[in-house]
Amino acid sequence: METIPARREDTGAAAARGKRALLIAYHYPPCQESSGYLRALAFSRYLPRFGWNPVVLTASERAYSKVDPKQCERIPKTVPVVRAFARDAREHLSISHKYPSLLGVPDRCSSWWLGATPVGLSLIRRYRPQVLWATQPNPTAFWIAHTLHRLTGVPWIADFRDPIGEGDSRLAARVCHWIERKTVSSCSRAVFTAEGAAAAYAARFPEIPADRWTIISNGYDEADFDFIEGDMPASAGRPLRLIHSGALYPEGRDPRALFTAICRLKQSGQLSSNEATIVFRAAGSEGYYRELLEQADIADIVQLRPSIPYKQALAELFAADGLLVLQGGIHSGQIPAKIYEYMRSRRPIMALTDPAGNTAQALRDAGLNTIAPIDRANEIAVALMNFIAKIRAGEAAVASDAAIARHTREAGARQLARLFDEIAADQLEAAAGGY
Repeated sequence: METIPARREDTGAAAARGKRALLIAYHYPPCQESSGYLRALAFSRYLPRFGWNPVVLTASERAYSKVDPKQCERIPKTVPVVRAFARDAREHLSISHKYPSLLGVPDRCSSWWLGATPVGLSLIRRYRPQVLWATQPNPTAFWIAHTLHRLTGVPWIADFRDPIGEGDSRLAARVCHWIERKTVSSCSRAVFTAEGAAAAYAARFPEIPADRWTIISNGYDEADFDFIEGDMPASAGRPLRLIHSGALYPEGRDPRALFTAICRLKQSGQLSSNEATIVFRAAGSEGYYRELLEQADIADIVQLRPSIPYKQALAELFAADGLLVLQGGIHSGQIPAKIYEYMRSRRPIMALTDPAGNTAQALRDAGLNTIAPIDRANEIAVALMNFIAKIRAGEAAVASDAAIARHTREAGARQLARLFDEIAADQLEAAAGGY
C-alpha cells in the first residue's frame, strides 16, 4: 500500500470534518493513460465544496505505462490518496504483450482487486465513509466496490460513464456480464454520461427501479483553462488548421469515409493543403492510418501527430480554426468527453456522428449544427466544404455560453454530492426504521 505524499496535512483530521466518501478510481494522477482520470480528479477537488470529504483509493503508480507527476500537484492537500498494488497484465505480466488470458479477466488490471480490497476495508474502518463511489472504464473497480459493499454494507454508486466492455476473451466477457448484473442489482445509483447509455441499461434490466439510473455528464474543468484565452485566430492568407484530438478506432471512430471525402475533394480541385490541413492528434494505430492516407494521396492534407501533455493539447484547441468530432453509430448512446473541452475552447465544431445520437443532440443543444453521418463520404464532403467556408467568412457557430456553463466539472460534482446526500438520507431512514 502506498500513500500519497508526506507533504499532506493530517489527512485523518481533514476527513473527520463533515461527511465522507470513498472514491475508487484506477485512473488517477499521475496516470496519463486515459482522460478518465480527469473525472475522478475533479470530483475529489470539488466535492468538499458541497459538504463531502473524499478519500481516494487508486492503483499504485507502477501500474501506469504513462505518467505525469505534475498532475499530482492538482490533488488537494486535504484529500487522502492511498495506492493499492496493481499491475497491467499487458505491460507488466506479458512477453511481447502476450499474456495468459486468465490475467485479463475481467480486464487487464484485475490484480488491483487483490490489492485494493484489503486496503479498502482498512480505509472504511479508519474513515467510516457514508458512501462508496467507483468509476470505470475498468470493471475491476466495480468488482472491488461490490466486494466492499458486501463485506461492510456501505452503499455505493457505480459510475459507469459508458457501458461495460466485453473484455478480451469469452471468459472475460462472461465475467464482465456477471459484474454488470451484480453492479446494477447492488448499487444505490448507476451513473452514465449520456441518456442513451442509461436508457439501454434500463431496457436490459427492467426489474431495476427506474430511479437507480441517472446522468452526470462529462465536462471540463475551468481550472485547466485559467492560462488560456484568445480570440479566433486570423485565417486570411493561410491554410486553415482543423484538429481532432484523441483516439480513432474502427469500431466507433472510423475515419475512412472522411478520408474518402477528402480524396474526392482533392481530386476535384476543391480542397488542397493550401486551403486546410487536418491534424489527428494522438490517433493511435498510426501505421495503419498512415497507409490509408498514402493510398488516398491525402497525406499532404491530413497529418498524424503524437500525443502531447494535456495542457498543451488544450492550447492546441485554442490555436485551431476548427475542431472535429468522430463518434460512430454503434456509440450513438455515448458522448465523447472531449466535446466539452471543445465547447469551452469556443472554436467551431464539426461532428461526424449519428445525427439522431446523443453526441449530435449535445452539440445541437449548444447551438452547433455542422453534423454529418460518419460513414457517408458524399455528405461529409459537402459538410466539410461548408464548414471551411463559414470559418473563412467568420460565420461559423461556437458553443453558447449557457451550454459551456452547464458542463463544468464543478457542476458535475454538485450533482454527485446530491446523490451522496440522498443515499445517506436513505441509510438514516432505514436505520431509524430498524429500531
